[in-house]
Amino acid sequence: MTSILLAGGGTTGHISPMLAIGRELRETHPDWDVFALGTADGLEADIVPKAGFELLTIDKVPMPRSIGPAALKFPKRFAANVSHVKQIIAERDVRAVVGVGGYVCPPAFIAAKQAKIPLIVHEANAKPGMANRLGAALTKQGMVGVTFPDTKLRNSTLVGMPMPTEISALDRSDPVQRQDWRADLGLNDDRPVLVVTGGSSGAQRINDAFLAAAAQCQESGVQVLHITGAGKDEVLRAAAAQLPDYHVVDYVDGMHRAYGVADLLVARSGAATVSEATVVGVPALYVPLAIGNGEQRLNAAGSVSAGASLLVDNADFVPSTVTDQILPLVTDHTRLDAMSRAALDLHYPTEAATTMAAIVTHALRG
Repeated sequence: MTSILLAGGGTTGHISPMLAIGRELRETHPDWDVFALGTADGLEADIVPKAGFELLTIDKVPMPRSIGPAALKFPKRFAANVSHVKQIIAERDVRAVVGVGGYVCPPAFIAAKQAKIPLIVHEANAKPGMANRLGAALTKQGMVGVTFPDTKLRNSTLVGMPMPTEISALDRSDPVQRQDWRADLGLNDDRPVLVVTGGSSGAQRINDAFLAAAAQCQESGVQVLHITGAGKDEVLRAAAAQLPDYHVVDYVDGMHRAYGVADLLVARSGAATVSEATVVGVPALYVPLAIGNGEQRLNAAGSVSAGASLLVDNADFVPSTVTDQILPLVTDHTRLDAMSRAALDLHYPTEAATTMAAIVTHALRG
């Protein structure tokens, strides 16, 4: 049996494309054994098994950023992880490693190189992280897929963002479907819908600004679907208890439904969110997370430049942003239609999972 090891985790931005690639590999090659590598304390520990994939784990060994005890212990711990992955490759007769980023990828990439098996990499963000820069250097041309046209990464080709077919095939112009989804989500059919989300872990800055402006949202005639993130809905839910058109949830099962009903999306600019919103033509206002290597701002750059979205820095996102900028926009149908067309005109690839699976297949045959 052909075995494929998927490596990645830590955030849904890594896990979602990894699972999309895994599902495509299983569909294309139902006789293959496709399983994943992650850490026991990452989000993958919950998400990957629920998605029906076996998850093997190694220790979380982050690269030290400064000299100290962790730096002294790093070489030995990292080498142990490489040895662990090499053992998995040998015992499971792994034929290829597919990495998407995260703490587990560097040892997985090095183990694949030492085992002389194909290494395939997918980079979600516009600015590649350290792990995937390493993976791209260890593999060869055509074995690295990137999401955004301007991403600079060795041996890469543009493939887009692997995403569920419910999103890539979504038709927001179907009024019957949109009406059904609004009903499913407890929304009225006669008011504009503003969808607010900070991703799976939430966005406190966004939540706080909307908390202060919740009453004005109700008064404006706009209905809000606010996805707060796990464990972050209590205060906002209490404030919105007397506001019938302000709907607070910590999670939506099937984000295609939220994209389908949204007249405007307010969100972080993670690679998956930007790609998905662009592919389905959702007008958006992005609030990039102000940490990391600046990738979230860069993720949104192409969309903003095309007129498909707006961008407000995290530090500048305050209650007046909601009342003075967002609420007028969500009722401006002419402008929203223009933003939606601009998003669709970018023609972001929609078959990324299929393309990545084809790269894996070609690598094994080559």
